[in-house]
Amino acid sequence: MPPEASPLLEVERLTVRFGGLVGLSEVSFTVSQGELVALIGPNGAGKTTLLNVLTGLVRPTRGRILFRGRDVTRDRSDQLSRQGISRTFQLIRLFPGLSVLDHIRVGAAFGRSTETSRPTADDLWHIMAMTDLRHLAQRQAGSLAIGDRKRLEIARALATAPSLLLLDELIAGLAPPDTRALIELIRSIHRQGVTIIMIEHIMPAVLELADRIIVLHHGEKIAEGPSAQVVRDPVVIEAYLGMPPLPSSCQP
Repeated sequence: MPPEASPLLEVERLTVRFGGLVGLSEVSFTVSQGELVALIGPNGAGKTTLLNVLTGLVRPTRGRILFRGRDVTRDRSDQLSRQGISRTFQLIRLFPGLSVLDHIRVGAAFGRSTETSRPTADDLWHIMAMTDLRHLAQRQAGSLAIGDRKRLEIARALATAPSLLLLDELIAGLAPPDTRALIELIRSIHRQGVTIIMIEHIMPAVLELADRIIVLHHGEKIAEGPSAQVVRDPVVIEAYLGMPPLPSSCQP
């Protein structure tokens, strides 16, 4: 039998301390090429801190990150982007005076390693078509509705040509039609071969999209596994899903 392929991402005993506050404690997991993994947990669990470490915005106190087998623990955000790691932000970070098209150009300029790998105009328009933004190409970002802003966050990240896309609470706060559109967009991106780690509190979306769930609580990983299995874990139910587990005598 051929040897099993190495994971795309390996996180080994990742620890982050902010003075006396522990943001992450000994967190380890792997993500294989082509997976869609959800990262869940209560507010303050360390989810965004983890994404910030994976994208070079926060330096870990201890631990190691491997991407395609290479140690990237100390790499800068721009270096990680050029290697294929891109992200969106929970608090949308757009340039209000720039057009939709210019935002995508910025993403392409930041994330591509050489001039020859930069996308063509057709590539940029394809990204806008995929994210349903073509009709807004010349619109300033500051004038966009919230659903369009979130799609622009994704479009700018896609312009970097990521192999690993990190999504930070994109679905929360949207009206049902925008929620459905965003779920379908995430699914479409994933079908095109992009590996995705998504932070999300909207559990129906998590269960619809994710192959696997990782649960953080107080900076520690408390559960990991197939989505249907994790949401039935009594520890996860008690820590995050809002109700204590049933006594064993009452379990079905």
